[in-house]
Amino acid sequence: MYSQFTEQQLEIRDLVRNFVKKEIPHEVALHWDEKNQHPTELINKMRSELGINGLVIPEEYGGWGLGAIEQCLAIEELSRGCLGIALGFAYTGLGILPILKGATHEQKLKWLPDIAEGKFGVSFCLSEPGAGSDVPGMTTRAEKKGDKWIINGAKQWITGASDAQAFTVFAYTDKNRGTRGVSCFYVPRNAKGLTVGKKEDKLGIRASSTHQVIFEDCEVGEDALVGKENLGFVYALQTLNASRPFVAVMGVGVAQAALDHAARYAREREQFGVKIGTFQAVQHMLADMSIKVETAREITYKAARLSDANDPNLPKYSAIAKAYASECAVQCATDAVQIFGGYGYTKEYPVEKLMRDSKILTIFEGTTQIQKNEIAAYVIKEAASKKD
Repeated sequence: MYSQFTEQQLEIRDLVRNFVKKEIPHEVALHWDEKNQHPTELINKMRSELGINGLVIPEEYGGWGLGAIEQCLAIEELSRGCLGIALGFAYTGLGILPILKGATHEQKLKWLPDIAEGKFGVSFCLSEPGAGSDVPGMTTRAEKKGDKWIINGAKQWITGASDAQAFTVFAYTDKNRGTRGVSCFYVPRNAKGLTVGKKEDKLGIRASSTHQVIFEDCEVGEDALVGKENLGFVYALQTLNASRPFVAVMGVGVAQAALDHAARYAREREQFGVKIGTFQAVQHMLADMSIKVETAREITYKAARLSDANDPNLPKYSAIAKAYASECAVQCATDAVQIFGGYGYTKEYPVEKLMRDSKILTIFEGTTQIQKNEIAAYVIKEAASKKD
């Protein structure tokens, strides 16, 4: 059901939209894409000028005390400008979710104010070289020795690792209990035994640094355990359910950018003596793109509202939003390249980058296929609970 945004929500959207227009034009986005480098100065400027680092952090810990709707509005506008740069800023939103979901009041008081102030970022460390979609297959371990935890293992595909000053790390503390033996730890970047390893040379989102993070007898204090021991898998599931609308809205932002570029080009480009926007084939492509964008936006913000309401239906709808919006981004970016024709395949125009960037949305934080597995499980469960 449609729900109008509040005045404050629109102000947040416009604040970010104006920053993107001023600071992240296509030339800037392409520059950092080609450098394959995290834009440190730009991200720091974003943190200081926008001041939206703590949108979802409660006021008592230095944040705005707002919710998923406001976070989605900000992320959509950033992603519309450049998905890679958006991730360079937004990765912390994922990294702090385990803290928000599981940490004690004292831990939140200790960790969250500096993050809300924009002093540093936090990366989320769950995936491993041999455990992506198969999260229970991870091998990272944490062992209690005296008043310290010793962590050993390696995490893969860690977004923002080159910039982050802390990591929320998932490890087995009791392997014999399976997923009920996973715990979460807050690990500072300067912790003994932590190494930020290989940087990935990626197809897209190249302004976002992606690294392996290695733990070799990594030492952290006993207070680094987030919340309670062996509840880490619960925190991880809660995190992913809450974060999937944020990934979905990245897809909305990319798809909207693709539609914007394609519509403008269709009005300007001439073939056979007329604007290509007069061709029915092109009009239908633009119409299909618009249908997908609006549908993706509606289901994404529905999921965000369910998240804010702590609705039990969130897991189903966050999976639907993530699956639909991410595939929407890929299709819209591909169609935009088609409308641009040969020019769309060159770096002179912005749509080839959208095409490269969009694909990751169907892969990270749960592939489209994993989302469909989850959606189907809910559909079957619902069918079983209904009486004829």
